[in-house]
This record gives sequence, structure tokens and C-alpha cells, in this order.
Amino acid sequence: MIDILIKNVMVVDGTGAPAYRGSVGVSGDKIVSVSGTEAAKKVIEGEGLYVSPGFIDAHSHGDLILGDECARLCKTSQGVTTEIGGQCGLSAAPVVPTHLELVQGQLSVGALKFPDDMPNWTSYSRYLEYADAAPKTANIKSYVGHSTLRIAVMGFDNREPTAQEMDTMKSLLKEAMENGAAGFSTGLIYTPCCYATTEEIVELAKVIKPYGGIYASHMRNESYDSVKAVEETIEIGRRAGVPVFISHHKILGKANWGMQKQTLAVIQRAIDEGVQVTCDQYPYPRNMTHLNACIPPWHFTEGVAKMAERLEDPAMRAKIRQEMEDPASEYDNYYINAGGWEGVFVSSSPNTPGVVGKTVAEYAAQLGQDPFETFFDIMVENKGVSSAVYSSMCDEDVFEIAQFPHTVIGSDGLTRALDEKGHPRAYGTCPRAICYYHKENHVMTLEEVVRKMTSMPAARLGMPTKGVIREGYDADLVVFNYENLHDRATYTCSNELTDGIEYVIVNGGIVYHDKKLTGINTGRVLRHFSNVA
Repeated sequence: MIDILIKNVMVVDGTGAPAYRGSVGVSGDKIVSVSGTEAAKKVIEGEGLYVSPGFIDAHSHGDLILGDECARLCKTSQGVTTEIGGQCGLSAAPVVPTHLELVQGQLSVGALKFPDDMPNWTSYSRYLEYADAAPKTANIKSYVGHSTLRIAVMGFDNREPTAQEMDTMKSLLKEAMENGAAGFSTGLIYTPCCYATTEEIVELAKVIKPYGGIYASHMRNESYDSVKAVEETIEIGRRAGVPVFISHHKILGKANWGMQKQTLAVIQRAIDEGVQVTCDQYPYPRNMTHLNACIPPWHFTEGVAKMAERLEDPAMRAKIRQEMEDPASEYDNYYINAGGWEGVFVSSSPNTPGVVGKTVAEYAAQLGQDPFETFFDIMVENKGVSSAVYSSMCDEDVFEIAQFPHTVIGSDGLTRALDEKGHPRAYGTCPRAICYYHKENHVMTLEEVVRKMTSMPAARLGMPTKGVIREGYDADLVVFNYENLHDRATYTCSNELTDGIEYVIVNGGIVYHDKKLTGINTGRVLRHFSNVA
């Protein structure tokens, strides 16, 4: 007797091959071949339903809220069975207790609170003890973040590391790789990561090569200087001899729309030359990050809270406003990319809840105040900690990047509480990809969208037993009603659950059914080294 039989179902096997009618079996934590007549402890009648491999979120920040109910619900409810955390230079470990407040300030974009055990995560192996024990409904594998490393060793200093500091960062990264980290990530618009030279990043990326590690980067620029940023990202991978992931590839700012034609050409040339390059992308024309990302990065040398404190000075406000309004300022200017305060929608702001769900411009008008003064007040009152959704992209560019043969789907989903507003990508990315790219706009087949969320990221991220419905592969599966599949999360109601996700199975356990978590937590922490040839 097998454990689960899904019978009379349309099978989208993850390879990109046409869907076919059949049955899928599960025994223990593996997929088994079945005829559809086998005895099973649990039978799922699949008439009118589809089954695919569980979706792989190639760009998750789930490590920042690992174990929380919202961490489980937001991903599992959209069919995600494996996520890749530690992105954008921000990982939960390793930490140094004397710099704990600094790193928590940076990680606060993805977490409202931190575990009491966090001061003990001075090594990656110690962090994994916590991660293994945390309740999980999805598997997770994580990068080590460059900002996390730099803060541990150097705080927020805007300078090159000394030889000893570099050796310490390398040692921390090496220990993480020895214990199964996926690789090394950067977030080159964020402090203190943005203070690093290309050479510093190359030297650190070389550490991950013997372990089959991957270099993932939120590039130095995603707007006017995107081509140069792509070239730097690829050059780091080339010089270090490691595969490259370009995080949430997009083109920000109306003046820059269409530039993906150049960036994708650069990527293809590198691939033709033998560098493995993959883009991840979320299926939305708006991006999300810290609200403080509007401020030039050179004002964060003593951390986020200190930057916010300085904004109490009118002279400092005037200086920063001038820099933000100057198109020639050399940073990825989220204020300009969004077309001004009308395009900056505040999704969370702990101490100024009145602005949540409004643009900065709308809230300023409500207060009868200049929008810049409103923005600075929000920063001061929240000690720099707020997040925002930015209207910076267009559908046509998003489609072209999605159709690129080397693009996979990743949510970049940030959610910190069940009742907190955010970007809909945290709850809706995978079903949104099917609806946006296939059902609504017909730019991809269902099978191709599913492949970009299953077998393709599994292959690129070193998970050889995931992403395909095949005997002996991991029993990570999602059963969905194609006709009823609809992502309900929106920019104003970002935490709505998807319609049409019927069952989510992780390592053979049914973790989600009837729009509810079942209470079964069969997710695992994945070690990268076990998958390296």
C-alpha cells in the first residue's frame, strides 16, 4: 500500500513537456510510478485538477522569519515547497553579538522580531541547529549574505577591509559553505554591502567555488546603469569561477524602460562564453524594499537608526532632498525611479500607521504638508524602519525578461506578520506567474511557466531530486484547479490567499488543504554540499 494516490489528474511534470492525463503516487517521501488502481492510505480524486512538482521560490527571504506562522502560510498557500533564502546580501547568520543591533536593523525589512537564540548564531552550523528545529512547511536552502558578513566583521564602516578583516570574512564564509550554505549573496544598493569594491566581492566569491557555491546578486544598479551592473555581476562570477544568479532582474524608472534588451544580450554573450548565468524575476511591475532606500547610501555609515536621527536636523533634510531630486546623483534613486512620491506606496510603518496603504504624496496631502517633510518625519518616527512598494516598471519589460530562456521565478517576498501589508508577491508569486504570463497575457504556455518554477531552478540551484514528477524524486507536489486558479493578493490587500491551490505536499506530507495549513511540518533545511558532484 502506498501513502498517497493522486488519480485521474492532468500531470504537468515540470520538464516543459505537454500535460497528460495520469496518476501520481507517493510512498514515504518519494514519488512512485502508479497505474491509478493501487491501494493507498490517502486517495485524491484528481478529476478536473492538475498536479505539478512543488514550486521552487528561487528568491526568498524566508530565512528571516523561519518558523513563524506567516512564513509558512505565505509560501505554502501559493504552492511553494522549496525556497532559497539569504538573498540580497542579507542572511540571518553568521552574527557577532557586539554588532547584533546593527545587523538586526538591516534585517528588519524582513522581520519584526528576532529569536532569543540569535546572539548564539556566531557560526553557520550553530544557526542550522535553530533552523533544523524550526517548524517548516517548505524546504529551505540559504546563501550567506555579504552585508551580514561585513556587519559582523566591520560594522557599517565605509572603507575597504583590512587583510585581517578579509581573512575573518573568508573564514566565516568558508565555515558556512562547509556546513551546506548555497553560496554567497550581495545587495549592492544596500549598506554596508554597497561600500565594497568589485575586488572584495571576487575574493569572497572565490571561497565558495570548491563547494559548488552560487553567487547571487542584487546588482549595484537596476535603473540607468543596469548594463554596467550586469557586466560587473557576470565579471565577479567569471573571475571567481562560480555560477551567477542575477536577483529579481528588472529595469526601474520610465526613462530606462527597454534597457533589458541590452542587459539580456550581455547575459547571453556571457552564457555563450561558458559562464552559467540565471536571472530570477517576480511577475509584477512594481518593486518593494526599505522606504529608506530612497536616501543615498552614503548617509548610512553608522547604521539605519543613526541616519534617521540625523534627519531631525533641517539642514540635513535640505541636503538629502537636494541629492534625491538630482537625477545625476550616483545611486539607484528609488524616489526618481517611482516618478516621485505619487509612486511610493508605504506598506509598513510601525510608528506611523496612518501612512500604511497610502502613497507618501497622499499622506502628505492629508496632513497638509510637503511630501519630503512627511517622508523625513516617517523616517525619524520609525528610526528608519519602514517599507514601500514602488511603481517603477512596465509590463512589456517584465514579459521580455520572463521569456528569456535563462529566467526562473522568485518571489523576493517579504512578509513580517499575518496582518501587515506588503507586496502581493509574498503571497501570490507562483500562481500570479501562471495567471499573468499564461492565462491573461498568453506570453508563455502553462508547461513553460511551471518549468521555470520547478525543474529549471532545481537544476540551477543544485537540487537534483526536485522539480520533476518522476519515480524516485522527492514527493514535493502541488495539486491545483486550473480553471479556479487565481492569485487574490493585491497591493492594497497583500495577504489574501490564492484560490485554486487544493493540496500542497512536502516530502510526502500534506501540509496544506482547503486553504489551511494542516499542522504537518515536513519541510527540511537543505544542505548544498550534499547535491554537489
